[in-house]
Amino acid sequence: MVTPYRPTMTDATTRQGPESSAFETRPRPSRTPRRSERAPRPRHANALALSAGIGLAISVGLAFVGQSIASFGTAGGWFTFAGRLTGLSGTYLLIIMVLLVTRLPWLEETVGQVRLVHWHRTVGGWPIAIIALHVVFITLGYAEASHVSVLSEFWTFIMHYPDMLTATVAFVLLVVAGVSSIPAVRRMMKYQTWWAVHLYLYLALVLAFAHEIKTGVMFIGHPLTLDFWIALSAGALGTVLAIRFLRPLARNLRHQLRVTSVREEAPGVFSIVIKGRNMTRFEVAGGQFFQWRFMARGLWWHSHPYSLSAMPRPPFIRMTVKRLGMQSLAATRLKPGTRVFVEGPYGVFTRHVRRGGRVVLIGAGVGISPIRALLEDLPERTDVTVILRASKVEDLVHRQEVTQLVSERGGQLHEIVGSRKKVHLDGKALRKLVGNVSNTDIYLCGPPGFSANITETLMRLGARHDRIHQEAFAF
Repeated sequence: MVTPYRPTMTDATTRQGPESSAFETRPRPSRTPRRSERAPRPRHANALALSAGIGLAISVGLAFVGQSIASFGTAGGWFTFAGRLTGLSGTYLLIIMVLLVTRLPWLEETVGQVRLVHWHRTVGGWPIAIIALHVVFITLGYAEASHVSVLSEFWTFIMHYPDMLTATVAFVLLVVAGVSSIPAVRRMMKYQTWWAVHLYLYLALVLAFAHEIKTGVMFIGHPLTLDFWIALSAGALGTVLAIRFLRPLARNLRHQLRVTSVREEAPGVFSIVIKGRNMTRFEVAGGQFFQWRFMARGLWWHSHPYSLSAMPRPPFIRMTVKRLGMQSLAATRLKPGTRVFVEGPYGVFTRHVRRGGRVVLIGAGVGISPIRALLEDLPERTDVTVILRASKVEDLVHRQEVTQLVSERGGQLHEIVGSRKKVHLDGKALRKLVGNVSNTDIYLCGPPGFSANITETLMRLGARHDRIHQEAFAF
């Protein structure tokens, strides 16, 4: 059925405790939380992209500087040069690949996780292939110079050259991480396993660094090359430590987050309310997500991305999860007092990316949660239409809260309830519900198949691709 907004709509959930009702009744908090004003910064993102390109050019140039003209005429000279060139280029791209998922604030706030992960995967295959060529070319060059077989030279490398054994281990770790990123392989892996495997990328970088510095002929007598690579490696390591470890640590020490309650919002969907200190300084925009780490058995050693399902109500914040895998199942059984660590906020699924004053919010399943938070955070005069999709009425997450928010704005609320085979949210239905979409900002959050179908339909109706906003958490 398609139901417009009705002020008398009944609540689909039960209330439990003051911390839960604080989000439902929307009282005026005595301490107003800080509203995130971090808008996208395209200039900063472009500057970082330009810097990455310049760094690659310098890396390639230094490979030429470290090679004498006479060396090209010696046995294996060209192979050796190709090996050094591919070694430096591959290592540089590996560092870039790691920095792309370090979530540099200026970059992440502009392009968002979806594009960063896409770029990471696009770059990801090249370092492995180029470093593999490095191994082949160097071995061929040295074997030709020494007049021995390739296998004999490779064995000599591993057994007698400084740090070559650790470099070999680093390359194997790199290959394992690359194989685990192949879509078919990734789909067969649990998130925890995939996450642990990718941690070895950092170990691979550390193990390979000593090999480069100690055995690289291009560093001997070339202090500029040595200084560049030491500065590059130290800068990358410092960036990872500062952004992924020190910054989250400082935030968690400031806020001291702990679980206060867990309640079922809809069948299999649970809200977790968390209390903290100094929460007026907890800056976040509606629609953003955090990486959550719960200090409980089976959960403390890895984190998962979940959006806030409401703007903070100091001293409380709330997230909503669907019970799918083992991690989310365990999260729904958390006990009050459980310590919580967060990284973030992340994502560009926020009011900052809209281009105009007319907004359509489309949510399905637990994807309604970030839609509800974004709805609360939009400017007051925004013309809002909200479309919620579910198989049953009881599956409409945060139904009463969304109803109240739409009512306060004078917007339109449509509920599409029923089996996908019987009740369609197709082009005809969307055109009837939202009208012209060519100059409309559309925020879409739901299961991957649902989001893909709606996006395709919207494009056929004339929606602009740059005004369809999504955020995906797929690994």
